[in-house]
Amino acid sequence: MAVVLIVEDEEQVRVLAESYLKEQGHQTVSAATVEEALAVLDVTERVDLLFTEIGLRGNLHAGLELAKQAIERRPGLKVLYTTGQGVTDGMIAMFVKASAMLPKPYTVDQLQRSLAIHFAITSTSA
Repeated sequence: MAVVLIVEDEEQVRVLAESYLKEQGHQTVSAATVEEALAVLDVTERVDLLFTEIGLRGNLHAGLELAKQAIERRPGLKVLYTTGQGVTDGMIAMFVKASAMLPKPYTVDQLQRSLAIHFAITSTSA
């Protein structure tokens, strides 16, 4: 079981991701902003994966900056980026190590596959 920090400013998308991951046996914590996410990292003992939207609250690179700050706080943290916008080479160059990209819209199967393939995180439910 993994502990996943979900950072998504669209409440419906965040709630669906949380629901799916919990159904799969994972623990989740969530945030809608960079500031909330960093606060969660400061008080949560264990976080295995940061699952973040790249563009948050009108800032097209907020999730990229969040990932950098999160890695400074938690070296070795894995990052799964998501976005419904196009991803440029410049954005990819800003990705942190141990990261992957899951384009929106994604299905629950695609999310599960991405966790398993890129991060060896599998569900605990049948």
